[in-house]
Amino acid sequence: MKIKIFIGVTVAALICAAIYTQLTIFVIPPIGMVPEGKTIIIPRQSNTQFVDSPDGMCERTNGGVSLLCRGFAIASVGKDVTILARLPYSSTLYSISTGGKSYDR
Repeated sequence: MKIKIFIGVTVAALICAAIYTQLTIFVIPPIGMVPEGKTIIIPRQSNTQFVDSPDGMCERTNGGVSLLCRGFAIASVGKDVTILARLPYSSTLYSISTGGKSYDR
C-alpha cells in the first residue's frame, strides 16, 4: 500500500513540475482593445513566467508600464502561439503576475 501512495505522489509531482515548466497562464487586464480582459493558457516562452501579464513583463523589463509597452508585450506573446485554453479575466492571477501592483487602463 505504501509503495502505491509513493508512486502516486511521485507521478503527481512530475505532472505538476511539467505543467509549471511548460505552460504560462497569461492574464490580459481590461484595457482599451480588450475591455473585458482575458486569461489564456499558452506554451511557455523564453520571456514569460508561469503566471504572467503584459504589465508584469513591462515592469520586469522596463521598470514601469506604458501603453506602448503593453502592446509590444501582448504582440510578443501572441506571435505564432497556440492558445491551449481561453478563460475569463482573473484579478487574482493578474495581481500575482504584477507582484500585487495595479495599473490604470
